[in-house]
Amino acid sequence: MTADTRPDSTDPAPLPRLGISGTSPGPSRVEELIAAMTLEEKLAQLYGLWAGASNDGAEVAPHQHDMDEPPTLDALLPYGLGQLTRPFGTVPVDPALGALSLMRTQERIVAANRFGIPAMAHDECLAGFSAWGATTYPVPLSWGAAFDPALVGEMARAIGRDMRSVGVHQGLAPVLDVVRDARWGRVEETIGEDPYLVGTTAVAYIKGLEAAGVVATLKHFVGYSASRGGRNLAPVGMGPRERADVMLPPFEMAVRESGVRSVMHAYTDTDGVPCAADEDLLTGLLRDTWGFTGTVVADYFGIAFLSSLHGVAADWGEAAAAALTAGVDIELPTVKTFGTPLRDLVVSGRVPEAVVDRAVRRVLTQKEALGLLDPAWNPVPPALATADPRVLGDTEHLRGTVSLDRTEHRDISRRLAERAVILLSNQGTLPLGRPARIALVGPQADTPTAVLGCYSFPVHVGAQHPGTPTGVELPTLRQALAAEFPDSEITTVAGADVDTLDTGGFDQAVEAAREADVVVAALGDRAGLFGRGTSGEGCDAESLALPGVQQQLLDALLDTGTPVVLTLLAGRPYALGRAAREAAAVVQAFFPGQEGTGAVAGVLSGRINPSGRLPVSVPRLAGAQPSTYLAAPLAMASEVSSIDPTPAFGFGHGLTYTTFAWSDLDTGGDGDRTPAVPTDGAVTLAFTVRNTGERAGDEVVQLYLRDPVASVVQPVQRLIGYVRVALDPGESARIGVTVPADLASFTGRDGRRVVEPGRLELRLAASSTDVRFTAVVTLTGGPRHVDHTRELHARFTVTRT
Repeated sequence: MTADTRPDSTDPAPLPRLGISGTSPGPSRVEELIAAMTLEEKLAQLYGLWAGASNDGAEVAPHQHDMDEPPTLDALLPYGLGQLTRPFGTVPVDPALGALSLMRTQERIVAANRFGIPAMAHDECLAGFSAWGATTYPVPLSWGAAFDPALVGEMARAIGRDMRSVGVHQGLAPVLDVVRDARWGRVEETIGEDPYLVGTTAVAYIKGLEAAGVVATLKHFVGYSASRGGRNLAPVGMGPRERADVMLPPFEMAVRESGVRSVMHAYTDTDGVPCAADEDLLTGLLRDTWGFTGTVVADYFGIAFLSSLHGVAADWGEAAAAALTAGVDIELPTVKTFGTPLRDLVVSGRVPEAVVDRAVRRVLTQKEALGLLDPAWNPVPPALATADPRVLGDTEHLRGTVSLDRTEHRDISRRLAERAVILLSNQGTLPLGRPARIALVGPQADTPTAVLGCYSFPVHVGAQHPGTPTGVELPTLRQALAAEFPDSEITTVAGADVDTLDTGGFDQAVEAAREADVVVAALGDRAGLFGRGTSGEGCDAESLALPGVQQQLLDALLDTGTPVVLTLLAGRPYALGRAAREAAAVVQAFFPGQEGTGAVAGVLSGRINPSGRLPVSVPRLAGAQPSTYLAAPLAMASEVSSIDPTPAFGFGHGLTYTTFAWSDLDTGGDGDRTPAVPTDGAVTLAFTVRNTGERAGDEVVQLYLRDPVASVVQPVQRLIGYVRVALDPGESARIGVTVPADLASFTGRDGRRVVEPGRLELRLAASSTDVRFTAVVTLTGGPRHVDHTRELHARFTVTRT
């Protein structure tokens, strides 16, 4: 990124261009390349280039302006290039023209380096491909709310197909961080506060993305979300047991089950050791124990942070050496430490070239799997493959010929949004039927981007380019309600902004509420980056009170006596004050994407039977943080503290417009005796769920485990399985579940994972706060140590009766 990363004027004359035959098996071809490469050519495969983050200087990555300007592409080309950073996710560009630009850049890269190796292109894809004009999907917190991994996998395949169609090879998603403190701004990017829900949902996403030919990237490895005080990029103070039993399981599940090919290290340090320099984590655990064979990439500027933020390296060279030795293979987003600083250490003998070769081998192996080492590799992406060659030279005729927002993709976005909307409470007001007069009040009432998260293109990048169209249709809640209730008179009043303290609009809002039959209060967050929003990266919250004066506006609406349906479009859960008890209904949507307002309106009208469940607890008190359902007994309410962390609505909670009866539990026991199984065995339970209402609906059956006596403190309960069951009115299903004893394992005092004998409770529940059946099981025999080959899942069967 500084001048010394460019080829030195004293470098020898360029080496002759070499061709690799491509006739030998894969590993031999990679080894042949490594043997033929100079040190500079090897290092070039280990870094990326990001020509610019934004035109107006606004940050889209942490501390980007602390770094020097990157070198030009021309300066790097003679040695090759490992990665191209965010060719679509940096500035608004027509998809067809972006594909053409990327193609031409790849042609330059291939022509300039001796071996004709193209770069891997990566981009963001957290809530859809982060490109102008691409479909925006619900954020990951809504994936968790859907409790539907299969649908998440379908979404990921669609995202991956779009990325590959324009020449992108790698996606920087999903986020596997487990929420520990909802004040953290990046909660919207997570799947929830339970590691099993996070892991199973993420695995589905990864499989979908990888099936489309795109390299998925697990992030952030590991512990980023457990920062102290809910502050972004703050120290992590958790102990090894919390790390092993809460933060690591989703990553372990993903490595074992998904075929993921890339992992991104976290920015943070845990107990003084930065993840980017943690060899025990990045090599010992990830590779030697779990068997991961892909690439480890740096979070943006994360290697340089070892010097500039963490202070564990004196300069860029020491930072590069520490990261490379620990197991980081690729420096992103652009060359800083892996250029001249690392080269000098290798030349001086302070860093063995074999360590460089190790990383290069992983990078080239991945490129080979993508077809990038094939002699016949073609830079023309699929989206342009059928274009008339004459059009490729006429950008105006090419513009608009590639669509990243097709009907079938909007349909997936719609279905996921509908499954993710959560009905938190209902005093009988919903569904609304046909109200004559609706007062739609609140800052989210008529804001197109109210449904989008921080990493959606219109927010992440488009916000830095005023006047540029969003590229996708974003119906506001006002428009969605008008379509849903065509015969109703709808009065729309903002009342307040999302985060200012101006109450000047209250009087108009109250007047509209008094004259209406029902009030739809549209409140929530504005997604943004680094303080430019109330939710998103760097937008941490001091408390979980609604931002700005929204709580006061809500209380003023409640005081009118008109029924208030609170509707939240937000990136995190908020304490709702009086509304948790007094609102006629509460509907929660976590940034549900471009089809989200239609989903919310459909729930309000009753066209959609809500079936979402909370992936995070909704607090009762704004300041009782951190709180999560996954906590030890001492974290619960008690007589020795004046702070009550009991949630207003617990993890897994969600109502529907029908009713379900659970009955006929069979534990497999003999009479009144509890089932006894060995510590290497399994227990099988069965029960019946029946739809006793008048309309079809989905019940989400959740299985929790409670271990009341163990050698180390255990959480009160933790989710170990779930299944979504769709039933017509009057229909019933027999649910069977086999629970391996391995699921009772935890990290013992000696640091090893153990299944201990003793009594367990298996709780079959509609939520963490609504347990329907408790089966007591006794594990017999001695303690049994297990490892990363243990069973991870309960096995459900659903038989309709």
